[in-house]
Amino acid sequence: MQKLKILFAASEAVPFVKTGGLADVSGMLPQKLAELGHAVKVALPRYSAIPENLMNNAQDDITFDIDIDKASHSLDLIRLVHNKHDLEYLFIGNDFFYDRPELYRDPKTGKDYIDNDDRFLFFCRGILELLPRIKFHPDLIHANDWQTALLPAFLKTAYEQDIKYAEIKSILTIHNLAYQGLFPDASFDKLGLEKDLFYATRPFEFWGKLNFLKAGIIYADVISTVSQTYAKEIQSSKEYGAGLEGVLKERSDDLYGIINGVDYNEWSPSKDKHLFRKYNQKNFSGKKINKIELLKHANLPPRDNVPLIGMISRLADQKGFDLLSKAADELLSLDIQMIILGTGEKKYHRLLQDLQTRFPDKLKAFITYDNTLAHRIEAGADMFLMPSRYEPCGLNQLYSLKYGTVPIVRATGGLADTIEQVDFDYGTGTGYLFEKYGAKAMMTSIKQAVRHFSKKRKWRQIMKNGMSKDNSWDASARKYVELYNVALSKK
Repeated sequence: MQKLKILFAASEAVPFVKTGGLADVSGMLPQKLAELGHAVKVALPRYSAIPENLMNNAQDDITFDIDIDKASHSLDLIRLVHNKHDLEYLFIGNDFFYDRPELYRDPKTGKDYIDNDDRFLFFCRGILELLPRIKFHPDLIHANDWQTALLPAFLKTAYEQDIKYAEIKSILTIHNLAYQGLFPDASFDKLGLEKDLFYATRPFEFWGKLNFLKAGIIYADVISTVSQTYAKEIQSSKEYGAGLEGVLKERSDDLYGIINGVDYNEWSPSKDKHLFRKYNQKNFSGKKINKIELLKHANLPPRDNVPLIGMISRLADQKGFDLLSKAADELLSLDIQMIILGTGEKKYHRLLQDLQTRFPDKLKAFITYDNTLAHRIEAGADMFLMPSRYEPCGLNQLYSLKYGTVPIVRATGGLADTIEQVDFDYGTGTGYLFEKYGAKAMMTSIKQAVRHFSKKRKWRQIMKNGMSKDNSWDASARKYVELYNVALSKK
């Protein structure tokens, strides 16, 4: 196997900072690539939100200036070797850009920082200017989402004739196409590129605005997204493509889907330090104890033969809460109990608070973020509901499989790729899927699962089917290496 030199660029990564699934990927994939023997460096902004204890062994390195919009800004590089495989983190520091209470949004206004274009232009330019200074010439740069999408664009424009960047290929992974990095047209002048790229050939232009992600899609050697079905969906219609479906269709031959993996050291019922009792598929007694303790924590009456449905989600239309709103009375009239964890749109905060008042023995909603409780819901619930309008990959359905918590999902994106429809008569499949995005279709699947739950022997077989699936990062990392080699073969 050829040893590759890889620069992995992302705007967030565990264990340092996280707002969503991108951080999980950026935390685990580079580690797995390093374990496979590749030389990997991860570039991240040096946010003030990063806990200081995680930076105890970090070393200050070099400082130099980057010009953004006729102003000079100092870049302070901090380096950290994080694990035994010499995986190195390159933290791009600048207090003006990154000493803020949140990563992307101003908590005072609830809106994106107005200078996010400057902040991530600085990040991308800084990475490219940094590479020759630290004498690292990667074979490939792996960019992620709009925050780093300028990297493949710059490689094919501003830096194309510079020998220091010769032969560096790029891959852009789209984790969620809904977020594109849209800015006023005047922001294009900050990039220092020929105006024809905006006004004539238009790889950067989107309905009169500057679009970071569109530029990355056009210029990257290879594009990936986080499931095969999502890769097809985003080319198919405006609903999924968010206005970029035509651009993506033009790059169809270079667009691939790779499912995210799971860190089974963190998400496995046999190892999970958050649980009341650990368990595995040979002994489910621990799962029963987790259900009892979870119900107690939620102040719901223990009812062993009644299915407990869990949800851990952002409370938003995209996640199917409009369906839940329409079907709430019918759903809670069933002989079930539910525990929901998450935050999001205020209308759904109010909905859940109203429903738990009306159905105090059936529903408990925790309107918060709580990692320990998330683990306990995965372990204690019998079923897990994910009725998403769209879902690029999804991770909770993968966690649910490993915890023997049978998923009920809409057949979209990564949900369609990872859950196999149950055939209860034959004891096959891993979960329940519904095709049409509608409350009636969702309720049909839920009612089917509730009927099946009483048949314990066959239900346990469905649980075991899911628990036996391997969705670890090892397989996903190898697929990314294959994709890197596809990018390297591009002329």
